Amino acid sequence: MTTDTTHKAAGTELAENHAETHGMSNAGYIRIAAILAAITALEVSTVYIDFGPFFLPALLIMMAVKFIMVVSYFMHLKFDNKIFSFMFYAGLILAVGVYAAFLATFKFFIQ
Repeated sequence: MTTDTTHKAAGTELAENHAETHGMSNAGYIRIAAILAAITALEVSTVYIDFGPFFLPALLIMMAVKFIMVVSYFMHLKFDNKIFSFMFYAGLILAVGVYAAFLATFKFFIQ
């Protein structure tokens, strides 16, 4: 075996091992990144389009979807123990709750 074929075999084995360990191929990560880019484009477009009272809820929903996707796939929590996912999702719920309480304090929702 030459060195070139040894390196190619090791690289192929490493890619297969990565997909087995983390459950996704590189194409899957590219798809997730494209979805995240599309959601980011929607978030930016909400500034230029008048959504009225749905502006903040739309942004919060898109933010939560992006958070869940990043945590699930890029941080591999989808393939880890469920207690780690629970901790991150509990943090998300707590953060959104604190933010909503803060806005309610300044009567942001009442207009």
